[in-house]
Amino acid sequence: MERSAQPSLLAGFDLSSPLPGIPNMAEELPVARVVIDSPVPHLDRPFDYLVPAELDEAAQPGVRVKVRFGGQELAGLLAERLEHSDPGIKLQPLRTVVSPEVVLSAPVLAVARAVAERYAGGVWDVLRSAVPARMARVETEKYAVRDSPAEEPSPDGPVEPSAALLSEYHGGADYAQALRTGGAPRAVLSAVPNRPGDWPALLLEAAELTLASGRGVLIVVPDARDLTRLCTTLDERIGDHGYARLSAEDGATPRYRNFLRVARGQARLVVGTRNAAFAPVKDLGLAIIWDDADNSHAEPRAPYHHAREVLLLRCGIENAGLLLAAPGRSAEAQRLIRSGWAAELVAERKLLRAHAPRVIAASDEFEADRDPMLHAARLPAAAWREAKAALAHGPVLVQVARTGFMPALRCERCRTPARCTACNGPLALDDARGAPACGWCGLVANPWNCVECGFMRLRAASIGADRTAEELGRAFPHVKVVAATGAKPLYTVPAAPALVVATPGAEPVAQDGYAAVLLLDGDRMMAREGLRTGEEVLNRWMGAAHLARGRDAADGRPGGGTVVVAGEPGEPMRALVRFDAAAYAEAELDERRTLGLPPAVRTAMVKGPAATADKFMAALEVGDEVRRHGPVLLGEGEHRWLLFFSYAQGPAVTAALRALRATFSAAKEPVVSLRIDPDGIL
Repeated sequence: MERSAQPSLLAGFDLSSPLPGIPNMAEELPVARVVIDSPVPHLDRPFDYLVPAELDEAAQPGVRVKVRFGGQELAGLLAERLEHSDPGIKLQPLRTVVSPEVVLSAPVLAVARAVAERYAGGVWDVLRSAVPARMARVETEKYAVRDSPAEEPSPDGPVEPSAALLSEYHGGADYAQALRTGGAPRAVLSAVPNRPGDWPALLLEAAELTLASGRGVLIVVPDARDLTRLCTTLDERIGDHGYARLSAEDGATPRYRNFLRVARGQARLVVGTRNAAFAPVKDLGLAIIWDDADNSHAEPRAPYHHAREVLLLRCGIENAGLLLAAPGRSAEAQRLIRSGWAAELVAERKLLRAHAPRVIAASDEFEADRDPMLHAARLPAAAWREAKAALAHGPVLVQVARTGFMPALRCERCRTPARCTACNGPLALDDARGAPACGWCGLVANPWNCVECGFMRLRAASIGADRTAEELGRAFPHVKVVAATGAKPLYTVPAAPALVVATPGAEPVAQDGYAAVLLLDGDRMMAREGLRTGEEVLNRWMGAAHLARGRDAADGRPGGGTVVVAGEPGEPMRALVRFDAAAYAEAELDERRTLGLPPAVRTAMVKGPAATADKFMAALEVGDEVRRHGPVLLGEGEHRWLLFFSYAQGPAVTAALRALRATFSAAKEPVVSLRIDPDGIL
């Protein structure tokens, strides 16, 4: 469709009769409103096209289409069929219907539009995450809904789903009852470790209660490791036919096959990673997100939406319940509790003490008196003792901050960071026998000499997982050492004694749990500057601590698990010792509210060429209540501005940003980058 000052070609004509140059049109609802595939901001709106009579049956809302636009053929999604278009518009016919499969439901389109508005982005950019790429061969496959094996009917009537795990939390029984009776309750909980089935069983319990009410369920987890763990539990409880799995890591064909099962209404339970938040679940009754503080929930492409916020919007649009469950507690989740939007499901301290592992801070006064070399040792004496004792009856997890062997090097004499002479990138060592090489350009620095003092010997500035595994192998020569990182993933390990060295977020699950968990590099992790550093470090520690055995035996598993955390004392470490992430999140939220920082307020980042970014901010009209900070000079002549505004001001601010960017785009100005509520900026 193209805008024109001429009268509409439809004016005064009978739509059922042929018109010169225009094919026969559909008799009913002859106008198709299409969202086109275009990244151009000022084209971020639907366009109207005529529906030819031969495409009438296939051109249903939600199908993929091809249209003519600006002299080229573009892909699009048919949003709705209308009786009339706006006056004064020259309409062109649809070129073709790519597939009769309805891949975009009306609720998902509404969610996509809400996400685009919240993040000041384009609707098509959101739909790119919501609708997977088409695999034509999959559409021709015959799907049969496989039912669970028939069971003998109970003489006492249908078996009610259990609520045993939810009922262990204050408010959990009422939450379960609301799910069972078709309600839409919203809750936040910090999971108790070492309960029967662990967190996958807890999430499945909430899902089964909702499914029993005849509604659909959506579960979103951070990554493939957590998805594998959840699917293992689902396979055991309901079989692989009882749910659909949506993950990009499974490959395009399996993902699209499962997506069609959901779109066709053949799967009411959907599990997956962040983009599964848009799955077209029929009659959604409950959305669950596990570990919302994990960075993997954030989309790295524009408009940079977060799965938690997508589900919050979706539950409001579809009147569905929500469960935010995690090993710890994010400040955003705590804000939902404080605002009254969600209830808090709290476990008894007695239950938590019985099933959480014992946590030892290697830097407390008692341990410091026993370990005079604590300040210089990477593996404190307390960690050494616990590892040695634990290896007699199970595996030991060792969490380190970074991957690699020696990911950063310094001069041994003056401690100057070792840099590449060609590109000034950091030098690193991949193994004990190799030569230092640049992490940016790959140039091998052999020989090397310090630019400050001329010395030719290097030392480690930080030690990675591979070097840690090598050192532990020498310290425990008769124990198997296993490394697990993002580059070398490992999802499970057996119950046999072993040292498992892993980076945060890549820790494998041990059968029967770890006998001990050693959290090293606490100081290095806390040294990173950032508003959320303490929150992120505590979340990583809590995630690893949940993999340890509890103090007492649970579900037939051995007890006696211990967690040792190394580093200088601080609030995150004290929260871990108490196993109370909620109190830390509450204190963080109080402090950020006082300082006017997120998530107590919302933020927006405007970045682009210096002149354009400054011109954009000068033209932006958002009121004096919105705080502006900038410009900050970035590399290559870029400026960055930050805006701080309240949640009540959010819709108006994001609408103004979105509209102004479209205006600049239409004027062919350089387009600025917008990020709403960005992580890693503060």
